[in-house]
Amino acid sequence: MFKPLPLYIGLRYTRAKRRNYFISFISLTSMLGVALGVAALITVLSVMNGFEKELRTRILGMVAHVIVTGPDGTLGHWQALKTQLEENAKIAGIAPFIEGQGMATHRNQVQGTLVRGILPQQEDQVLDIHGKMVAGSLDALRPGSFQIVLGMDLARTLGVFIGDKITLVTPHATTTPAGIIPRLKRVTVAGVFQVGMYEYDSALAIMNLEDAAVLFRIPGKVSGLRLKLDDLFSAPRLARELRETLPGNYRTADWTYQHANFFRALKTEKTVMFVILFLIVAVAAFNIVSTLVMVVTDKQADIAILRTLGATPASIMGIFMVQGTVIGFIGTILGMIGGITLAFNVETVVPQIEALFGVQFLPADVYYISELPSELNWDDVITICSTAFLLCLLVTLYPAWQAARTHPAEALRYE
Repeated sequence: MFKPLPLYIGLRYTRAKRRNYFISFISLTSMLGVALGVAALITVLSVMNGFEKELRTRILGMVAHVIVTGPDGTLGHWQALKTQLEENAKIAGIAPFIEGQGMATHRNQVQGTLVRGILPQQEDQVLDIHGKMVAGSLDALRPGSFQIVLGMDLARTLGVFIGDKITLVTPHATTTPAGIIPRLKRVTVAGVFQVGMYEYDSALAIMNLEDAAVLFRIPGKVSGLRLKLDDLFSAPRLARELRETLPGNYRTADWTYQHANFFRALKTEKTVMFVILFLIVAVAAFNIVSTLVMVVTDKQADIAILRTLGATPASIMGIFMVQGTVIGFIGTILGMIGGITLAFNVETVVPQIEALFGVQFLPADVYYISELPSELNWDDVITICSTAFLLCLLVTLYPAWQAARTHPAEALRYE
């Protein structure tokens, strides 16, 4: 006798050639539907993870992991605080900065700007602006030179290039006998950078720290210190620790707080996409119900004979649960293999599809990210596959329960 009997008969029913080919077709479509849904979920979530990583990298190309500043938005004697922070093993780099609002004008063009003062020799400890330069160099930002580096879109809007002079207008007004006039300063364009984020390329202007201190009238002070951490995801915790442990009334902000709405929107979009695409798996799983209902109807005589031979209702139920579970398991495995393969090769597959159909999904002149990035998260794969398989297992309960309720006498009455 084969044991366990429900497993043996259930696998036999799955393998056997059925007289009703329509049932076989429904089983196949259910299996392929589960595979398609799982593969689509893994691929789409991997692409979304890739987009999130790419955007996070570009954002953090111009934003520090943690910022430390004073209660009034400035720091005096920042060198001592910098020396103290360097003793923290979690901090990989520190750089001072000055930041303020202004307007840049050139001929008839006016554009709002965010003016940032830096020390070029220390900036690499926190941000990689040198690697974002498309023309000129940060080394030209020497103290007293009043030279400036502009974002690509800002330079294009103003119509300037290296060597051109622009006028910076700051909100710090000057009182004169003629009245209050805004503070103006002529500066020379020394370079152009491109980060790939419109927020910075269209509005950020960088100059030397000492020149920015003169421009914003905070001699000997800075707006704050920017910190780079070994683990960027520990930024919220470290910012809270510094706020509680540093002597003095310091304020801290981390990168997740500065762009909280953006990353929250990405997380919400990822959750919504998971729910929408999981409906594909749900439809395929409910097709398993149709398959098993038809199989139960087709096997009424077999069920009755098994019952007369001593099979319990639980055994009959187990037979059809095995059949539905096998369909769900094979579909989930096929979908997992297909999804992982596609996620690892999406950057190769998409260009081939674009070349085949003559289309471009992400035009480079419209989107800064012109390729589909992909990052496979194994936690997502485990969640998707386990949820899909569990759903397939649950939908087998009703038809299997109906099979267990079959009465032998009623089933064999017309045989």
